[in-house]
Amino acid sequence: MSTAELACSYAALILADEEIEITPDKLQTIIKAANVEDVEPIWTSLYSKALDGKNVKDLLTNVGSGGGAAAAAPATGGGGAAAAAEEAPKEEAKEEEKEESDEDMGFGLFD
Repeated sequence: MSTAELACSYAALILADEEIEITPDKLQTIIKAANVEDVEPIWTSLYSKALDGKNVKDLLTNVGSGGGAAAAAPATGGGGAAAAAEEAPKEEAKEEEKEESDEDMGFGLFD
C-alpha cells in the first residue's frame, strides 16, 4: 500500500471515529496537518466516494463475518423440504466420486 493510500485510510478512520462526514476536503485537511506529502487529490476523492453513505465502524467490526453464508432452512413448513435439502449435497458428493481419472482410462500425464 502506498503512502497516499495509507494516509487516506488513516484520515478516513479519524473522521469516522469522530463521526464526521468523510469528504475529500476533510481528508486533505487531515493529511496536510499530518505533514504527509505527495497525496494527489484523486486519492481523497476515491476514498470519500467509496465510503459515502457507509458506516466505517460497522465495516471494521464485520470484517471477518463473511456475509455470504446460505440461509438456514425454515423450521416450519414441513420436514420434506429440509430432508430434500440434506440429500442434495450427498448426491453431489457421489457424482464427484464417480468421475474417472486419466489413469482409469489407460493413460496418464507422463505416458
